[in-house]
Amino acid sequence: MKIIVTINDEKKELTLVHPLETLLDFLRRHYYLGVKDGCRDGQCGACTVLVDGRPISSCLYLAIRAEGKHITTIEGLGKPGNLNIIQQAFLETGAVQCGYCTPGMILSTKALLDKNSQPTEEEIKTALDGNLCRCTGYVKIIEAVKLAATKIRQER
Repeated sequence: MKIIVTINDEKKELTLVHPLETLLDFLRRHYYLGVKDGCRDGQCGACTVLVDGRPISSCLYLAIRAEGKHITTIEGLGKPGNLNIIQQAFLETGAVQCGYCTPGMILSTKALLDKNSQPTEEEIKTALDGNLCRCTGYVKIIEAVKLAATKIRQER
């Protein structure tokens, strides 16, 4: 099969998509390696990407469903030396340890802050609910989201 999809603001026509291939496998096969392969059960959030601005578990989402959609992976947010505000906030607060959960956390944060630039701590926890971290204990991650929200509001 063939699909036309926009990945990180770049329109692509990609072939050889198996009807049962997950978006996780599809993206990794096309070298978007920031999408992490965690549980393959939709429980850990390591494979989180944005589809039309909404966070989804790419391990549960069939690639063919992405036809005509806009997908954002961590590679689409910032580059070394030119990080996105959210990525920078995660670094500044020490919210990155092993880094495995970080792409999913950052993309879930982006989805939240795109809708609500002044979330409460409870709203942050709800937005990050599907993302597991085994290293940080979440305190630094919540601090990072709050810092990113402040910086985004200041930028506006």
